[in-house]
Amino acid sequence: MREQRVRRAASGGVSRVGSAIRRSGPYARIRDAVYRLYERRVESSLPATGVIPRHVGVILDGNRRWARAMGLADVNDGHQRGADKISDLLQWSTEAGVEVVTLWLLSTDNLNRPAAELDPLLEIIENTVRKLAVEGWHVKPVGALDLLPDKTARVLKDAGEATSDAPGLIVNVAVGYGGRREIADAVRSLLLEQAGKGTSIEELAEILDVEHIAEHLYTRGQPDPDLVIRTSGEQRLSGFMLWQSAHSEFHFCEVHWPDFRKVDFLRALRSYAARHRRFGS
Repeated sequence: MREQRVRRAASGGVSRVGSAIRRSGPYARIRDAVYRLYERRVESSLPATGVIPRHVGVILDGNRRWARAMGLADVNDGHQRGADKISDLLQWSTEAGVEVVTLWLLSTDNLNRPAAELDPLLEIIENTVRKLAVEGWHVKPVGALDLLPDKTARVLKDAGEATSDAPGLIVNVAVGYGGRREIADAVRSLLLEQAGKGTSIEELAEILDVEHIAEHLYTRGQPDPDLVIRTSGEQRLSGFMLWQSAHSEFHFCEVHWPDFRKVDFLRALRSYAARHRRFGS
């Protein structure tokens, strides 16, 4: 019961303070103190031996809705606030012992947005990727770079090349990414590879198995995501890592991405640690 009370307070469930908590100094300090208390409680409840996912995929959802909820005229303010949150997530992941984080920053569907909406978003993504490279993260572009504007694709490639030897956490930045497109690209790459070896379609059909396709995915050589987190309350994958997430555990968080806090991340890890993974069995 005590943890439930702390959790309600930490998640904004105490209506008495309402919007005043978010705006004024004294109430903000109370809110932060409650969050710190709950954060420590959640962290202490994680298994002592540590059942930590090696690879965490994150669908960073809710930037636009956060901006509207905050009364901001420009939704790009929400995208920027969400971008600013990424470094925190990577630091929390490093502290927890996660090895790979995949961030879905832009889908292939998003590329169909009007230029007035898409161009500022691409600029935010470019600046974010540059920042991650400067901070020393091992950045790996994940997506159909050929669909992106040349400038954006170059920023991603440059960041990947500049940090290819960086130690520690691998950060997959999924830009121009779609799960179906990834599988199609993998099959296309496989066919071209086998054609170059003189393998006929009939011969390939005889030997083809799942590992052949897995070797041509954007994330080849990496462990599949153990845990996929989606913010903003939506409970669907929307095409995120369709192949790799076959045995992933999912955690859907109600909070919009810009408001995602360490306590939300720890709760996702706690939920993951409490599950018995069957891997389809």
